[in-house]
Amino acid sequence: MSDAGVGAETGSARRRPLVRGFAQWPVEGSPKQEGKALRESVPRSAHSALDLDMARPGAVSAVEESSLGRLPELTPLRVGRMAATPFAFLRGSAGLMAHDLARTPMTRIRAQICGDAHAANFGLYGDARGGLVIDLNDFDETVYGPWEWDLKRLAASLVLAGRETGADEDTCRAAAHGAVGAYRRTMRLLAKLPVLDAWNAIADEELVSHSDAHDLVGTLERVSEKARANTSGRFAARSTEPTEDGGRRFVDTPPVLHRVPDEEAAAVAASLEHYLTTLSEDRLPLLARHAVHDVAFRVVGTGSVGTRSYVVLLLDHRGEPLVLQVKEARTSALVPHLVTAGFEVPEVDHEGRRVVLGQKRMQVVSDILLGWTTVAGRPFQVRQFRNRKGSVDPAALSADQIDDYGRMTGALLARAHSHSVDPRLISGYCGKNEELDEAVATFAVTYADRTEADHTDLVTAVRTGRIGAETGV
Repeated sequence: MSDAGVGAETGSARRRPLVRGFAQWPVEGSPKQEGKALRESVPRSAHSALDLDMARPGAVSAVEESSLGRLPELTPLRVGRMAATPFAFLRGSAGLMAHDLARTPMTRIRAQICGDAHAANFGLYGDARGGLVIDLNDFDETVYGPWEWDLKRLAASLVLAGRETGADEDTCRAAAHGAVGAYRRTMRLLAKLPVLDAWNAIADEELVSHSDAHDLVGTLERVSEKARANTSGRFAARSTEPTEDGGRRFVDTPPVLHRVPDEEAAAVAASLEHYLTTLSEDRLPLLARHAVHDVAFRVVGTGSVGTRSYVVLLLDHRGEPLVLQVKEARTSALVPHLVTAGFEVPEVDHEGRRVVLGQKRMQVVSDILLGWTTVAGRPFQVRQFRNRKGSVDPAALSADQIDDYGRMTGALLARAHSHSVDPRLISGYCGKNEELDEAVATFAVTYADRTEADHTDLVTAVRTGRIGAETGV
């Protein structure tokens, strides 16, 4: 993925800098004013619009299309998970929403976006020193695209999650409204900070305080306690057994985890040699003190069900485990819809590399063992498995917490976007008043209604036998 033009889809021309990659000094023009000027061509109120066209695929067709290339035996499981609730349907239908977003108003400002920034794709994970960070934590669909797409997907997901909790419509809309407001205010704050301070802003408890999410503190503390115990060691203790030679191997726990044929396991293990070349050299001594002991297949979450995903068990000289996840990286579901929207999409040489670099661009702190490889001609990303990860289930929050969660995730999203686009540009467009908040909240409610209708269509198709589904897993 090229870095050229990141954050520069719009804006006046600058004088050529003395050194390529650096800004001209003194800087010509004002990003804030450029952003503000965009309100003339794309009024903030326009973001309330949702115009569905005749080319929009039906819910079942969209699910079937997104299942192409996945393991067919896992398709019923994916359908079953998506059919569980409207929020679950949204989680598995990033491509369908991208189809709809490609037909909405856009400023044409682009950033590195998550591509799937729904409310359940934020969570806790461990840093290299044992601390916990809260941030976006799923980047399978990441691309260089319109910042509005992430924000609208987040807002719509909050409405659906709120409805699932039993919150009333005012509360659900307030959660979406609050997320946009927190995004706008955080972007404005980052625009005012010295660049290094804004760049290094850590997503931690201070951000929770800044986003006025105090009612979430207790929930986050409970999730943090669980996250600290969610390690490779704990997973290995429950998912492996000792072998005669003193090592360990995975134990089948169908349908989630199962052993693979020796040839397949060998191919995955051999791919780690290339993976090592994608890491910083200072990481290599760490992995060189571990030996590969076993490989198993493990089913992953709703949107990724059906993709190939392996866990690799490594042990150090004391028999302490380190588990890596080797997860298939498919082409982002957003790509064809970016083309429809008229954006130039650079060619990607390796989808695993796309995911890893996108993640590093959006997070301040990333997994130190992120890398990529190829197995049997397919691209994969590699990362630590169970790296003290924890998550808040937004659909399980109380009604009085969903708006706090919305504000927190909105602030996190702004910080993530600010790494690849000048926050002054977006802040200039968003402004100080709540016009954008109101518009996107209206869009979110409308899109939540549309998603509920799509979910109903899928459930009907399952009941009539048009599409197979497996539930209860």
